[in-house]
Amino acid sequence: MSKKVSIIMGIYNCEATIPQAIESILSQTYINWQLIMCDDCSTDNTHQIAKEYRDKYPEKILLIQNDKNLGLASSLNHCLKYVEGEYVARMDADDISMPNRLEKQVNFLENHLDCDLIGTGLIPFDDKGDRSPRIGIENPSKFTLLTNSPFSHATIMVRRKVYDALGGYTILKRTIRAEDLDLWFRFYEAGFSGNVLQEGLYKVREDLNCFKRRKMIYRIHEMQIRLLGYKLLKFPLRYYPMALRPIIIGLIPSHFIYAYKSTIK
Repeated sequence: MSKKVSIIMGIYNCEATIPQAIESILSQTYINWQLIMCDDCSTDNTHQIAKEYRDKYPEKILLIQNDKNLGLASSLNHCLKYVEGEYVARMDADDISMPNRLEKQVNFLENHLDCDLIGTGLIPFDDKGDRSPRIGIENPSKFTLLTNSPFSHATIMVRRKVYDALGGYTILKRTIRAEDLDLWFRFYEAGFSGNVLQEGLYKVREDLNCFKRRKMIYRIHEMQIRLLGYKLLKFPLRYYPMALRPIIIGLIPSHFIYAYKSTIK
C-alpha cells in the first residue's frame, strides 16, 4: 500500500488564489494524501472557501483555525499536530503544484532511503504568465547556506521524523518570514540531508506585491538567523560577512528587482 502524504498549508486572506492551490492538490496523480489547512484568522472569504472544499472532500481535507493571527510558522506547527502521513509536504495558498509533483517526490524518497528531504525546482509566474524555471542545486549541503537557501520551502517533502526531531518551526520575532531558513540550519546541524529534483514541479506566484512584502526589517532578521546559523554549523569566522547579503539586496528598490526578474523568460 502506498504511503500517505500529509500536506500542510497555512492560509490567510488568500480568497483569490486558494481555489487554484487546492485544485492543484486534487489533481495530483498520487492519490494517498491528506491536506491540512490552518486558517490564521483571515478577514476575507478564505475560511468559507476552504470550508466548502473541506465539506466536499471530508476524507481528504482537514480545516483548522488559530485562535488569533499568529503567522505562518505557528500555523504550520498547528498543522503538524494533525499529520497522519509518513511523509509531510508543504504547499502555499497562492501557488500551484504540478500534477505529478507528489508522485515524483514520493518515488524519490522510496528509492533513496538515505535522503530525508526532497525539494523541486520552481516555475515563477504572475499575471503575465510563466517565467524560466529556477531549479537549484541537486545535492545541496550545509555550505549552500552561506549564500543561499538549499531548498525552496513550499516545494519540500520530508520524512515525518524530520519535523519530529526538529520540533517543527521556531516561533520567534526574527523567524517571521524566515522560518524556513532557521529550519535549514537546524536540519543540517541535526545531521539530515536532502536533494532537489531537477525539474519545475511547483509554480510559485511572484508578482510585485510579493517583492514589496520583503521589508528591510525581515532582511535584518534573516541576517541575524544567518549569523546564528553560521555559529551553529561552526563555519569559520571569515564567512560571517556573507550574512550581510540580504541587507545589500534589500537596498535595491523592489520594483527594480521585479522588473529584472520579469525579463527572465
